[in-house]
Formats: sequence, C-alpha cells, structure tokens
Amino acid sequence: MSRATATTKHTRCLRCRRPLRNPSPDGLGPKCRQRVRRAARTEAAHPQWQRNKAVELIKLGAVVPLRQNRIFLVVSDDGTEIYRTAATGQCNCPAGLRSVRCYHAVAAHYMAAA
Repeated sequence: MSRATATTKHTRCLRCRRPLRNPSPDGLGPKCRQRVRRAARTEAAHPQWQRNKAVELIKLGAVVPLRQNRIFLVVSDDGTEIYRTAATGQCNCPAGLRSVRCYHAVAAHYMAAA
C-alpha cells in the first residue's frame, strides 16, 4: 500500500495534457518541447527578436492554452497583464489591437504548431 506525500507532484504538459514523468520548468513534455523548437526554427516570417521573445515566454510557462490549443492566455513581459491570443494572430495587447503581429501571437502560433 503506497501513500502519497505532500512532495508528490503530478504535473501535466501544458500543450497535450499528458502526465509528465519528470516535472518540467516550462511545463512542456519532451515531444511538445521538440515540436515547439522545430516550429520556431522553421518560422522565418517573424523578426528574430519576436521569435526569441516567443520562445522565452514558452520556456517560462507564460503561454497557457484555453480552448483546443487555438486560444491562449499569454502573460506580458512585466507580469502585470494577461492577454488573450489566438494562434491565427489576433491578440488583445496594445500592438495586437493596432493589427500589428506581436510576439504573443507568435508564441501562440508555436504552441499550436507543436
């Protein structure tokens, strides 16, 4: 008979919701992390600084899927705002409201592509 302790942690991948064998600092499993990195390498339509910021957001676990991995909650740089972002590019951040592709949308695109 096993007994669960307070230190037992059951975590799941933020993208596919599968249980993780080892807790991950970014909240992604190894396969999803590999897919995100592959999507980041193949995406040349965005400036390099946006790709770097998007990957940083994903590593920090600041991109949380809401619905069917198409709508995401993305935390701002300073952590004071949470933006609702679609993988297709719509975002309710100040840049997104001006119809400018922001790095929040790039991060959501990477998560959806993974």
